[in-house]
Formats: sequence, C-alpha cells, structure tokens
Amino acid sequence: MRLALWQTQGHPGDIAANLADLAVQARAAAAAGAELLLCSELWLGGYNLRAQPAEAADGPSAQRISELAQEHGIAICYGYAESHESGGKPYNAAQVISANGQRLSNYRKTHLFGAFERTLFTPGDRLQAPFKCGDWSIGLLICFDVELPENVRKLTLQGAELLLIPTALTPEYRAVPDLIVPARAVENQLFVAYCNHSGVEAGLAFLGGSCVAAPDGSKLASAANGEALLIVDLDHGQRAALESTFPYLAGRRPEIYT
Repeated sequence: MRLALWQTQGHPGDIAANLADLAVQARAAAAAGAELLLCSELWLGGYNLRAQPAEAADGPSAQRISELAQEHGIAICYGYAESHESGGKPYNAAQVISANGQRLSNYRKTHLFGAFERTLFTPGDRLQAPFKCGDWSIGLLICFDVELPENVRKLTLQGAELLLIPTALTPEYRAVPDLIVPARAVENQLFVAYCNHSGVEAGLAFLGGSCVAAPDGSKLASAANGEALLIVDLDHGQRAALESTFPYLAGRRPEIYT
C-alpha cells in the first residue's frame, strides 16, 4: 500500500477552507500513487476550539469528502467532531471514506485527554474492529488512545496490520512519536501511521512530527513542524520477515494475564 499523511495547520473554525485544501492534497496524494490519505485529529473544524462545529457522520462535509475520494480515487481518513445522536456533547471522531465514496469505519475516541477534551466531548464506549482497505486490515485510534498499549494490542489480536492515528500533539509530548509510536509498532508487529497538526492553531502550538513506524520500530517517514505531505510504501512482507526476530505475539501467554 502507498499511504499519504497530510500534516497541516489548517483553518480553525473554517470547514469550507479546510475542505478546499483537502481537494488540493487529495489530488496531490493520488497523483503520487497513494491509495489512502490520513489527516489529523479534529482536522475538519480545528482542535483548539471551545465550541466545536459538529456534524453527523453522514453530514455535508462527509458527503463532500466522499465526492473528493471518488473524484481522485483515494480513500480518506479524517478527524472531526461528530454530533451526538441524543443532543449531548459531540464525539471526538475519525472517519474513513473509501475511494468508492463509502464509509469504511467511524470511530469515537474512547480515551479523552485532559480537562479540555473531557469538557468538550463525550467519550466513545468501544473500539472499532479493523476494516479492510484493499488487501490491508486497518485499525483506527485517535491520539491518546495509542499511548495505552491495551488498545493497540486488542486491535492487533483482531487482525490489524496497520494503525491510523489522527492526533493533536503539543511539543512537551515529543516522546510519543519518538518512543511510544515505534514501540507500539515493534511490540505488535504492525505499521503505525501517526498524523499531527503543525504550527499554531488558535493560540495552541503543535509539535508536527507526523511519522510512519515500521514493525521493526524504524521510521519510514517523518515530518518536521510545517506543512507536509508524506508518501510512504508499506509492504506485507516486512511484517512476515520479522516474526521470528520479534516473536511477541507468538510468545504471549494470555492465560496468566487476567
């Protein structure tokens, strides 16, 4: 699979401008041969907003992104604020639209980080099973979710080969892309794509540092702090070749973990 990660500062509160930029980036990613484009956490409306512009999973922005996915022949994963079905606080969500314009997955962040997120959002109540995109089985988490090893291991045991992680990470948490993301990749023998915001958004500075970690813990690509479109090739064979070197899954003894 050829995967694209789009790291951007975005336009907080301006969904139309973000969608216009997505049209440009989807075209560029598709022209580079990418099959899937990953955007950051709450990319659609912006992360650092006290009033999130929430939409339904099948709302007008989802319909526009479906059109872009079909126009350019590329699947798109994006973060957004999903309106609550009962009128409560919205969910911090991520949705994947296929190259055919169909929803592949919609995940509501289960582990909200800090008072800011817990004040604004309703936590999701379940992980979503991996979905298929081409011949890949893909899991979906959001930011803080990946820092808790139980989440990643559960998706791995459900068959995930690649994790998509939209995130909104600030500079004091540099250890996450530098240490934690590669560790999750190694200990679960999968690829982890981690896509962050860049620059300063509504007064909040972000780290950038988007990256893709391979099953051996190496980074196949990484960005500094600025606008970036990373293009990465992922190979099933790399996972298979490392099974004997890092036999963490085969060596598990789940009967003693409960």
